[in-house]
Amino acid sequence: MIDLIILDFDGVILESVSAKTKAFSEIFSGEKPEDLKKIIDYHLENGGMPRFDKFRHIYAEILNKELTDEKIKELSENFEKIVKHEVINSPFVSGAEEFLSGILGKVPLYVVSATPQDEIREIIKEKGINRYFNGVFGSPETKASHIRKILEDTGVKPENAVFIGDAKNDWKAAVENKVRFIGRVCDQIPDTISGLPDVETIVEDLKDFEMYVKAYML
Repeated sequence: MIDLIILDFDGVILESVSAKTKAFSEIFSGEKPEDLKKIIDYHLENGGMPRFDKFRHIYAEILNKELTDEKIKELSENFEKIVKHEVINSPFVSGAEEFLSGILGKVPLYVVSATPQDEIREIIKEKGINRYFNGVFGSPETKASHIRKILEDTGVKPENAVFIGDAKNDWKAAVENKVRFIGRVCDQIPDTISGLPDVETIVEDLKDFEMYVKAYML
């Protein structure tokens, strides 16, 4: 039985992971090539992590520079300027639009993202898909805390809730709340999910996910 579906956004609803990669490449373009490679590798290996946490790691562990409050504000503003337009113009994951329209009114849908909350809500509104969701949540609150609150507010048992994500951090949030985890793995996204325990199934896109959901709703 599935009584609740929670979705990550980048790499699950939109093919927008590359947009975030481009933003990291641009804002750190002045760094040494070897450091830039480490930055991009870290970004890709840590999908589902808020950008602020990535900035802190990059400065402390890769650049060995002090990260002041003023600098993190500057980085965040520059990142948002670059990434928002790119994400809004990213294509939907195959099957996403059909899945959203087909499931509307049948099962409550929520988005839980590492993108800042105001930003992810604006992006979803710009894409014209806000009507599909009962709630849209982002950072600075963690994905795990958002999932916990959604479960509390809806009264749905964890075993009847599904979270679909494309990164290990998504899996961690699901496991922490004992909800079922579905991983999206494809060529465009580094695979940090295959081989993890407590992954109910892996899908390539939302066409696959829709078939999985329908099987549990018959």
